[in-house]
Amino acid sequence: MLTLGHALTRIDMSSIVFFIGILLSVAVLERTHILTSLAQWLDDAVGRQDLIVLIIGIASAVVDNVPLVAAAMGMYSLTDYPTDHFLWEFLAYCAGTGGSLLIIGSAAGVAAMGIEKIDFIWYIRKISWLAAVGYIAGAGVYLIQVALLH
Repeated sequence: MLTLGHALTRIDMSSIVFFIGILLSVAVLERTHILTSLAQWLDDAVGRQDLIVLIIGIASAVVDNVPLVAAAMGMYSLTDYPTDHFLWEFLAYCAGTGGSLLIIGSAAGVAAMGIEKIDFIWYIRKISWLAAVGYIAGAGVYLIQVALLH
């Protein structure tokens, strides 16, 4: 039976609490202007937006991509960077793909560790380098497409 009540009984409450906690944490960081300060520091220290986004993508190997993207949304305003801006498009690629550099970088990877009994060190030795090659190659192709088509 497809009713709202039935659907609500099938929801994993721990996942909902996890995401609400993430969003509340990001909101606190945004409200205290820590995210804005971080964005300014990255702009000053790195300077190039494409490199900043690549760094954020690599950080998603350690921090799940959902809080990372939520934090980036607090770092950069939609007034300065509209929804179809390069920053958001490239961030979507980098944060989503960068999480595969380490198995702990995504909820799916953590679930796979538990279900398939994948060892963290085995993943680093056998898979991480492949994920890094794919990450860099995909980013390179995207940047070439942007340069040619925009």
